[in-house]
Formats: sequence, structure tokens, C-alpha cells
Amino acid sequence: LSHSPLLTSPPPPPVQKGETVEITCQLKTFSQVSRPIRALALHLSVRFQERFKVIVSRLVIFEVGGEASFSFVFIPGNETKDVVMGQTHAGTGAGSSAPGTVQHIALNVDTMDDLLTLRDRIRSRGVPVFGPLDHGLCHSIYFAGPENLTLEIATSDQVTHPLDGQGTWIDSEVASLAGISPEELEQFKHPAVFEGQGGAIKQPAFDAEKPHLAYPEDTYPVMLDMPDSAFKTKPEDQIPPGIGQQES
Repeated sequence: LSHSPLLTSPPPPPVQKGETVEITCQLKTFSQVSRPIRALALHLSVRFQERFKVIVSRLVIFEVGGEASFSFVFIPGNETKDVVMGQTHAGTGAGSSAPGTVQHIALNVDTMDDLLTLRDRIRSRGVPVFGPLDHGLCHSIYFAGPENLTLEIATSDQVTHPLDGQGTWIDSEVASLAGISPEELEQFKHPAVFEGQGGAIKQPAFDAEKPHLAYPEDTYPVMLDMPDSAFKTKPEDQIPPGIGQQES
């Protein structure tokens, strides 16, 4: 998160019909936050005609640089898809959406001053912002983002009951209603350490009870049997555009 000027860039070259486009901006992460997986990568589908307007006019809180990325992705067919509030999008921080969709995205800042500065920044771009709301564990502001995303920015500064490692904010009644036993809850709170084998674990056999990517049914079994070394990208996709343009 940054208070730096709005990201702008020269107009890109024309995109041919049927071409897949992915535009990536780097997000600054906080080094003092220790997580098992620290890098954040969000990939947002956009309609073709809106992708640059989104970046130049409405991207108000992200900074180029850092470890994580936020991508605006156009894939042929995006422009024909309908947004349905309550199905594809929640529409608000308390709204419902279909299982597996993004209900809302929450980002963090260090202080209340940072939060209010971002609220000023977003409102100065003509975007309504609600809050801060005091949730006890954080103070949050809410606003609409590109392509109807619901966004939240929060801080744990000046809260009465911050998150801790004691399970203060775990509701045992809700856990019970979700069918989570006290033993399972302890496992979630203190997951077992996993020791990797340097990538030696083979692809598991197909199990219909496990999550699967939606590849064609006739192709997916073949993919599961393929060695990892068989999956490759095009060589030209491995060269950053800036380097490729200089070489050409």
C-alpha cells in the first residue's frame, strides 16, 4: 500500500482481437509481517475496453515495486460475461456471492493516520468510501474497486481487542455449527509442521473428492500422468516486455 502518486504510463501498443492480455502492477508488502506464504498475487479479469481506464483512472492505492503483484487480465470472452450481484459479486462487505467467488478483498495499513489518508485519497478520486468501522479487532473502510470488486482497508491501530495467538476471536459456537470439533480446531490453530521432500512427491491419482481445475475431461487424465518437466511456457513469454522491446 502506498501514498505515492496515481500510477500512470504511456498508452500501450494496440492489442489484436483474440489476444490474451495480462497487465501486472507490483504491490509493496510489509516485511515485518511473518507468514508461511508472504507473496500476494491477485489476478482480476477485466473487460477489454475497460482495462486501461481501470489502471489509469481508478487504481488509487497500489505502488509499483515489491514482492507481490496485482494483474489486470483480459482473456477473449471476458467481454461477453455478465456481472450478477449476489452471484458473481457480493457488491458490499456484507453481501452474498456464489461459493468460490471473491466476497471481498481486505488490505492492511499500519496506522489510523494511514487509513484516513487513504480514505482521503480514494474520495479525492470521486469514489465513495464508508468508515472507519470499529470491528474490535480492526478499524475498516469499504469502497468499490475495479470491475465491481468490494474492497476493504483495515488497521489494527487503536483497537480494543487486537488479534492474538490465544484464540480470543474464535467463536466456539460458530465452530460447532460448522461441524468443527475442539480437536480439529486445535489442529487449525496449531497446524503440524510439514517437511518438504525437495519436490519429490509425485502427482496424486485422481480423486473426485478433491479439488480439481476445470480442464476438459478428455485432457485432464493425460495431464495428471504427465511429468512436471513436460509443462512448459513459450520462450517468448519468459522475457519481460521491457527487455524484449529493447532487443527488437
